[in-house]
Amino acid sequence: MRVKGGVKARRRHNRILKLAKGFTASSSKLFTVAINRVQKALRYSYRDRKVRKRDFRRLWIARINAASRINDISYSKFIHGLKKANVELDRKVLAELAISDPGGFSQIAKMAAQA
Repeated sequence: MRVKGGVKARRRHNRILKLAKGFTASSSKLFTVAINRVQKALRYSYRDRKVRKRDFRRLWIARINAASRINDISYSKFIHGLKKANVELDRKVLAELAISDPGGFSQIAKMAAQA
């Protein structure tokens, strides 16, 4: 006796098509195409959650480097000086300070240069 997929198949298809909402053309309409695109999108999102952390760290380092060079000290000497002076500010906070409070960052740079 033949058994059709029925409700379960429809639910499975709708779940995938819901995830594919916003994709272009047949990627959001046809189940076979959509399932491949959804799987790839999920792989990308898993990978890029890791990459996002790397990208932000690179951005913070670039900002700290620019601000520290304004204060006549290289990034590596700045970070080394902070470690020697036991200043435990992470790169995220230092980058925010460099943008929002250049005067405060200058004081921290002086501490790093003296250490």
